[in-house]
Amino acid sequence: MTRPAGHVPVVTFTDPTVSVLLIGADQRGVTHRLFAAIAHLDIEVIDIEQLVLRGRLVLAALLTDPVDRAGFEAAVRSVATELSMDLDLDYGTGDNRARRLGRIHVTVLGAPLLPSAMAGIAACIAETGANIDRIVRMARYPVTAIDLDVSGADPDLLRITLSREAARQGVDIAVQPLGISRHAQRLVVMDVDSTLIEGEVIEMLAAHAGCEPEVAAVTGAAMRGELDFAESLRARVALLAGADAGVLDEVYRSIVYTRGARTMIRTLKRLGYRFALVSGGFSQIIERIAQDLDIDFWAANTLEVTGGKLTGRVSGPILDRAGKAAALRGFAAQASIPVANTVAIGDGANDIDMIGAAGLGIAFNAKPALRDAADTSVTVPYLDAIVYLLGITREEVEAGDAAAGFVPGSGRSPG
Repeated sequence: MTRPAGHVPVVTFTDPTVSVLLIGADQRGVTHRLFAAIAHLDIEVIDIEQLVLRGRLVLAALLTDPVDRAGFEAAVRSVATELSMDLDLDYGTGDNRARRLGRIHVTVLGAPLLPSAMAGIAACIAETGANIDRIVRMARYPVTAIDLDVSGADPDLLRITLSREAARQGVDIAVQPLGISRHAQRLVVMDVDSTLIEGEVIEMLAAHAGCEPEVAAVTGAAMRGELDFAESLRARVALLAGADAGVLDEVYRSIVYTRGARTMIRTLKRLGYRFALVSGGFSQIIERIAQDLDIDFWAANTLEVTGGKLTGRVSGPILDRAGKAAALRGFAAQASIPVANTVAIGDGANDIDMIGAAGLGIAFNAKPALRDAADTSVTVPYLDAIVYLLGITREEVEAGDAAAGFVPGSGRSPG
């Protein structure tokens, strides 16, 4: 078949089309056999999708309606017979683009992910008048992550509806508009205490100073948004007065990173992402974490030290809730990355402004005040689950590690 020079296939919503669906055992050359059999016909390819699941192949193709329907049907039926596959042909109109307008990514994280959860999510999507166009598995471990392409929905309505369903089903659901920014270079800005690392540094310091219960009580109230952060920080730091500065080294050596933290950072940095730490904690610890993890930027408070002892005071202005948001914007400017392309991750009320300023705000095992303010919430204990929200599959993570010669540990989630 010869096309005129410069020919561009255009299919309108009223043009006749035919869909071809082949289902059967996965085997080599199915796609080649189908299209080779119809290559001589006056026909154009509009869309193709293929899936292999546990050795079963599903191949779907949308084509312009052939002039020679009899010849077309004989060709594809011959292929199906030779390959022992089931065949379904459906003649209709258009290329189905109408239902793909306003497409949205819905990412579901579950550990485990149960059929009841998927049933509830699918029902909610249908109730909002939307349609699921495509479903792809992003990961099987350390959590099951499923990505759904949804069309025809109001993003705000879908987010609210699915947020309620996520709470009922005990899963995490993220709703994000489909756009080119998902593939852009990004800046990831993270809180540190109880986000990047397990526990709170000031409580670890307090354990050495013999005032852990008192400090923990103030920390809890601050994280719930019941106390002004700056005031609560001064109160907690005052309890550390007189402690030997060597406790900072001891605390740093005892830090445990959240599971999956190194994996997330390693994977995203390979893709050109930049990273920043913005912490209400202390520079004496944060700077060393940033060096260890190859973090690009960081900001934190500084403990005053005199004569080898903690004075119980903070040196310089306090990095509070508003300061975290300002730091995010400042780091974005330094990295020449639009604020719309920033991702903020935190767990407490002190992160609300930062989460709100970012293009994508993620509450990680967070307090209620932050969950209510964030775009999405992740409650599984694996920080690398966040890469699935950014469109990266577990297979791609592992392939990147293998190409770089990285050998993961024996745990469920390397890092």
